[in-house]
Amino acid sequence: MEGVTSRGDTRRHGERWLRLLPLVLLALATVVALATGPATGSLSPAPRLVAQLVLVVVTAAWLGRHLARPPAATDGRGIAAHFVVRSALALALTLLNPLFCIFAWIGFLDAADAFRGRGQVAAFGVVAFTMAAGQSGGFPPGSWSGLALFVVLFALNLGLAHMLSRYAQQTARTSDERAAAISGLEQANADLERALAENAALQDTVVAQARDAGVQEERRRLAGEIHDTIAQSLAGILAQLQAVQEGDAEDADRRLDRATELAREALVEARRSVLALSPTRLSRNSLEEAVSALVEDWSAHHRPRIAVVVTGDSRPLHPEVEATLLRVAQEALANVARHADAHRVGVTLTYLDEEVALDVRDDGVGFDRSHAGRSDSFGLRGMRGRAERLAGVLDVESTPGSGTAVSVRLPAVEGRVA
Repeated sequence: MEGVTSRGDTRRHGERWLRLLPLVLLALATVVALATGPATGSLSPAPRLVAQLVLVVVTAAWLGRHLARPPAATDGRGIAAHFVVRSALALALTLLNPLFCIFAWIGFLDAADAFRGRGQVAAFGVVAFTMAAGQSGGFPPGSWSGLALFVVLFALNLGLAHMLSRYAQQTARTSDERAAAISGLEQANADLERALAENAALQDTVVAQARDAGVQEERRRLAGEIHDTIAQSLAGILAQLQAVQEGDAEDADRRLDRATELAREALVEARRSVLALSPTRLSRNSLEEAVSALVEDWSAHHRPRIAVVVTGDSRPLHPEVEATLLRVAQEALANVARHADAHRVGVTLTYLDEEVALDVRDDGVGFDRSHAGRSDSFGLRGMRGRAERLAGVLDVESTPGSGTAVSVRLPAVEGRVA
């Protein structure tokens, strides 16, 4: 913007000097004409001198009036009228004293501003005629050679005027194109700065949203881990302690040992959940072995008969995929123990080319699926949330009196093999 302001100040400074130039040329021509008059005989007789002085005063007054109240740039008639009056005065002065052609030269600079087309050619012709008259020593010429010189000078001045006009027009076009290009660049820079500011604001918004989303995701993760590990262990401990209160002394020792074991497992899982580590069973075993160990441990403390089946080619999967499958199996079996009153339970782990599936089925009492989304069904919502975070699908099929089937399918994203 500073460069644009500097160029604008320079242009306005140049325009002020251009408006003063006619007065400067008139003063210069007057001084030269009066100083050389005695030698050229252009100041005699006396009426000729008086006529020159009167015309100089009239011309100066006309130029001063124009300088004080210049016509608007859109006032074409006012500009043309000023050019005509000034050119007529310059011609009259040149006919009285040829050296006043110095003042007439100014017409070459602004004829293109006053006229267009044929009018511009005529304006250049008048200025060229005035210049040729002064350069040839006066008009009319006193001899054929003087006439020939006048014609040559007229043609030369008219040709130079035409060339200067073409050059000025080309320069003006180039200047306008540069101004348009600069204006376009300034607009583009302004748009770019605005876009950068908007992008910065958008980035701040995205970062804030990502931070909030990360906080919410971490909260959901911890809530799911607490529900799937600590809450289940605490429920188991509570069940064992209640059984101790109701049972005999011999059975009490076994149940207290089981409660202690559950407490230790809950403490380990709590630490691993906070550190976002894989479940304990997966830290030492493959997914197939971890599911089998989970089923075996579950069957040791619950009455229903349970069987586990693995189909397909087992292979290491991404830790998140394996942890999700194990947690879903753990929650599904916990639901069977709490609600199903089942006699038989089946767990199937299926490895496919693009997916891995886990199914947990029981022959228990089932439930009405229309109530599966109620606010206290955190287990089902947690399993579904875990699956959806990995672009998977959780299906629950159940009918009162006909058992329940929980099925989860996840992309078989393979993990790194150590």
